[in-house]
Amino acid sequence: MQFSSKLIVSLLLTLGASFQSQAQISDMLANGSVSGNLNLRLESVSQDNSLSDADAFTLSSKLAFTTGTSHGFSAMLEVEDVRIVGGIDSYSVGPTGFHAGQYSVIADPETTEVDQGFLQYRSDRLTAKLGRQVIVYDNHRFIGHVGWRQDRQTFDAFTAIYSVSENLNLNYNFLDKRRRIFAEDADIDSSDHLFHADYKTDVGTLTAYAYLLEMDDVGSNSLNTYGAKFSGTGKLSGTATSYLVEYATQSFQSSLAGFDADYLLVELGATLLDGITAKLGYEILESDSGAYGFATPLSTLHAHNGWGDLFLNTPIEGLVDRYINVGGTFLGGNWAIVYHDFEAEESSPTIEDYGNELDLQWVFDLSENFAVGLKYARYAMGDIGTARPDTDKAWIWFNMRF
Repeated sequence: MQFSSKLIVSLLLTLGASFQSQAQISDMLANGSVSGNLNLRLESVSQDNSLSDADAFTLSSKLAFTTGTSHGFSAMLEVEDVRIVGGIDSYSVGPTGFHAGQYSVIADPETTEVDQGFLQYRSDRLTAKLGRQVIVYDNHRFIGHVGWRQDRQTFDAFTAIYSVSENLNLNYNFLDKRRRIFAEDADIDSSDHLFHADYKTDVGTLTAYAYLLEMDDVGSNSLNTYGAKFSGTGKLSGTATSYLVEYATQSFQSSLAGFDADYLLVELGATLLDGITAKLGYEILESDSGAYGFATPLSTLHAHNGWGDLFLNTPIEGLVDRYINVGGTFLGGNWAIVYHDFEAEESSPTIEDYGNELDLQWVFDLSENFAVGLKYARYAMGDIGTARPDTDKAWIWFNMRF
């Protein structure tokens, strides 16, 4: 069953009319609130290949209205618009056909669309939501909103969240359509089921999940991932520490082939002198015999395996990412330095080294509602057969939220 935009709107209106009197609906509207987010960003990309260097100056504008609550019911509508500013548009967005194949990719197409639009019911223990919405789990590794891009990812979905106790939460989502970051040109009709549970203990949080994904209209297919994670914080000789261990197993089946692969993440962190934090990470996205790499198609991929976005698709040889992340404060802003060392999980005679990357960022909050940021990524290629060239990316942005 597909939740088209018209069906969502009709369903919201029907449900609202069924449960609310006209006076209650008027009160909900009168007690509503308006929020917004403006993100003005200049991005440049230079790659050692045949593509021309890319530059994009874009403005993303989000405006939302959230009603007040009556008998547990509320609604939200958010509109998003992305525009090119000053005619600086020398970049490519492949799925939309915008300058395809001419420049390096900057995945920020111009678009105006409904970003979110849903009806929500909330009680002491249960929250249910129907319509277009943001869905994020954990660190965005498997399910995220890709919020770094100007047109973020949302889903046409049904969500149910049940708080069994103060420590145990159960979540379920049915995704009917994946509203991806390329305007409407690469959206995917789907029948996805997401199950997620977390249990808080005195020493950390235990998380278990099952993400059962299926794309419609492309023949028989399934991508099923089952995993668990344990994360927490503590003290070691007076030093604040953090720890995370995660494991998942995945199977992909289509009418043509079937593959299996595993995932492992181990991360240790500590707070050092002068508030500087450091994390060491070791992540494996396994390969199945050099023919398939562990996949995370609903992830906020930019947040993992380097800000240069050279590994948005896991190589068929798999990927091992050893990284260190150091951060702190400087001139009133927050800085971060991240270094990645990449290699193939299952090497071949021609591919073993996947290169390395250095990422730098500084973000300064001008006030509660305004922020500026600077960011840079430098990827150095590994073996020639990886088809990932030397890449430099730089960003400067100004953000206003209300």
